[in-house]
Amino acid sequence: MILEIAQIDVKAGMEAEFEAGITRAAEIFRIAAGCRGFEVRRSVEKPQRYRLLIRWDTLEAHTRDFTGSQAWQDYRALVSPCFEGTPSVEHTALVLKAF
Repeated sequence: MILEIAQIDVKAGMEAEFEAGITRAAEIFRIAAGCRGFEVRRSVEKPQRYRLLIRWDTLEAHTRDFTGSQAWQDYRALVSPCFEGTPSVEHTALVLKAF
């Protein structure tokens, strides 16, 4: 299982629009092949910063199968007008789950 962590900074005043768009986008991820979970968190210290935590079966499920697909384009159309800049994305593998 791979956890994608995407950090997205949203333009000031567009937080509500981003949250509405990402809520609609949740369905896109729910039905995406290889996607096992989708969560969005908002920073307390920097309220214009969001993190998407997306669980994929494999790295390729995200980078090869989803990215660039029509589903990815639909997701981006819903939220990218709100982006302050290019999102930062990294993929992680679980090392330890203590409790």
